[in-house]
Amino acid sequence: MANEDKTLPWGQTPWLVDFHPEPSSIPEAVDFAVIGGGFTGLSTAAILRRLNPEKSVAVFEAETIGARSSGHTGGLTLGETAAGDLPGLGDVLAGLSEITRQLNLKCDLTLPGAWELDRSTETGNSPIRWNDSGELRIAREVPGGTVDPGKLLSGLGRAAAQLGAVIFEGARIDQIDFGDPLILYVKGSQVRAQRVLIATNAESLELSGLSGRAEPKLTLALTTESLSGTQLEALGLAAGKPFYTIDLPYLWGRLLRGNQVVFGSGLVSVKNWRDLTAVDVRSGEASELLTRLGKRVANLHPALAEVRFSHRWGGPILISDGWLPVFALHPRTPRAIVLGAYSGHGVALSVYLGAWAAEVLLNGRDLPKWSHP
Repeated sequence: MANEDKTLPWGQTPWLVDFHPEPSSIPEAVDFAVIGGGFTGLSTAAILRRLNPEKSVAVFEAETIGARSSGHTGGLTLGETAAGDLPGLGDVLAGLSEITRQLNLKCDLTLPGAWELDRSTETGNSPIRWNDSGELRIAREVPGGTVDPGKLLSGLGRAAAQLGAVIFEGARIDQIDFGDPLILYVKGSQVRAQRVLIATNAESLELSGLSGRAEPKLTLALTTESLSGTQLEALGLAAGKPFYTIDLPYLWGRLLRGNQVVFGSGLVSVKNWRDLTAVDVRSGEASELLTRLGKRVANLHPALAEVRFSHRWGGPILISDGWLPVFALHPRTPRAIVLGAYSGHGVALSVYLGAWAAEVLLNGRDLPKWSHP
């Protein structure tokens, strides 16, 4: 396998995060503390400072920016939640586009639409006809597109820092005292915060209050080496539209710059979110599923019969009851908001809802009615 980093048990993605904040001292107090340095947390931090530069904002990331869910996504931008459209959700893709414009994010965002595939649609003009437990064809086109996750994370981090948010890497929050003010325990220090956003998604479920209420899993993906234009035409992917199946077995994918194609499928279950750190794509169930996915891709179409892969990786997702995102007050205090559990639909949604969360924290907007209590 090319480009494999032996130190990364989840494998190496085809994108990189090139932003890391300048070291800074942990503050004694902040107006807003954001826990988690992924799409959600960085979006919230940037918009908080943009809307109210008088308020202090600190982001606490346990590892490095994008080290977990956001940096290991596939980069599909979809217009709804995994549970479909929800009352009051609004236009997610238009919102994402506006945020990237406001923050001047250069992240290769394109919105050509996305294809939903299935094995039962009867159509004679589908450019995709793949052999995959039946013949996969395009059922319909929906709003959507793609983004470079590394560039989006890097851009959000830079924007938040330039707007005055202080970002800390290697700053795991070990505990929160849910008083007034909230007290965060980090790196041997205590930080007082008036309000907190917990955006740790599939991890730190005890901290977010989601333990037992949502299931963490590792999803898997691989990237082909560069394909020829003839191959892409034969596969029906020359238009550059991402795709995902609406029946089983599940498959999703997208075209990258350089004519590489990402294919994803498969979930590794864990009993506890901490077990995610023990999953290694080079061994065990994850390795078996990736091998199976590679064989499945090679059998999709004659154009892929001799395909080789440049990257293989996994990334955590969090699935809640009914596939609804969690966007609610923390069960122990109204001073903290929990946001996550996007169930694989988190790229556009997390940035969009992160901006919404900033407005809620500033008392300028209500939480959605569809969220979990």
